[in-house]
Amino acid sequence: MIRRDFLKTASVLTAGALVGCTPKEKTETVKAHKTIGLQIYTLGPELYAGDLAANFKRIKDMGIDNLELAGYNAADSKIGGVEMMEFKKMAEDAGLKIISSHVNPPQLFAGVAGKENKGSDGAFSASMKNDIIESWKKIADDHAKLGVEFLVEPMMPILPNEEAVKSFCEIMNLSGETVKKSGLQFGYHNHNMEFAKVVPGGTKAAFGTIFDQTEGTQIIDLMMANTDPANVIFEMDVYWTVMGQNDPVEYLRKRADRIKMLHIKDRMVLGASGMMNFENIFNQFYANGLKYFWVEIEDTNSGKQFERLQASMDYLNNACFVK
Repeated sequence: MIRRDFLKTASVLTAGALVGCTPKEKTETVKAHKTIGLQIYTLGPELYAGDLAANFKRIKDMGIDNLELAGYNAADSKIGGVEMMEFKKMAEDAGLKIISSHVNPPQLFAGVAGKENKGSDGAFSASMKNDIIESWKKIADDHAKLGVEFLVEPMMPILPNEEAVKSFCEIMNLSGETVKKSGLQFGYHNHNMEFAKVVPGGTKAAFGTIFDQTEGTQIIDLMMANTDPANVIFEMDVYWTVMGQNDPVEYLRKRADRIKMLHIKDRMVLGASGMMNFENIFNQFYANGLKYFWVEIEDTNSGKQFERLQASMDYLNNACFVK
C-alpha cells in the first residue's frame, strides 16, 4: 500500500471516532462498571517506585480489574525484581487479577545473531528449538502457579523470508503444545513489523526497512496460516496494526477465529491523537465475543505514566462504546 492510499484509508478508519454518545448513553456508561485490563509495561519503573502494594491499589482505584504482566525473569522467577508469589499476593490484595503475561524465551534473541542457530535460509536449528521449548517448560510452570490464563510472546526475531517465518511458526506451535501441558494458552503479540511482506529466499525484511519488500505475503498472515489454532492464539495490538498500514477492524472481522485479545493503544494517551477509531474497534471486539483487552502506553521512562494512564482511563470510562 502506498502512503497516499494508506492515508485515505486512515481517514476512513478515524471518521467513526467523531460520532459522540447520546446523553442517555453517556449517563448509562459512566454508571456501569467496565472490565478493563492493564499491561503493566505501561508504568515502567513507576510501578515499582515507592510502595508497590500502594501502587497496585492506585491502579485498582482507577477502575482496572485485570493485569497482563511484563518483566518476568526466567532465571530467578521474579517479576520486576519482586518474588513471584509476593507480587501475586500484593496484586490480589488490591483486588487485581493477573490474567496474562508477556514473556520472550531468552534463547530466541540470544541465538539470532549466532550463525550456528540458523540455516542459510533463515530457519532455526533443531538445537535452538529444543532450548526454547525447555525454557517454556519452566516459564509455563511458574505462570501456572500465578494462575494466569495466557502466556504471550511479544516479539519476533528478524525474519527475512518465508522460510524463516515458517521455521518460527514451528517454534510457536511447539511452544503452544508445551504451554498447554501446564494448563495455559500460548499467544503471539504483534508490532508493526509483522505486516512487512516476505518472499521465499528473500533478504529485505528487517526492522529498519520493513516496507522495502512490496511483493509477497505479510508475515502476520503467514503466522496465522502456519500455526495451529488449538495451540496459538493472537493478541492484536491495534496501534501497531495501524502503524503497519493495516486496519485492526478488518483483521478482527476476517480472523475472529485467531485474535482473542487486544492491546488498546494510541500514540500516547488513549483518544488524544485522533488517529485511532476506538469506537469501531471496540464494537467489533464485543461483536466477536472477546473478553480481554489491555491498555498499554509507550514511553515508559517519562515519569508521567500514572498521569497518562489516568487520562486514558478517563477516556475509556467516559466512552459509551466501552462496556
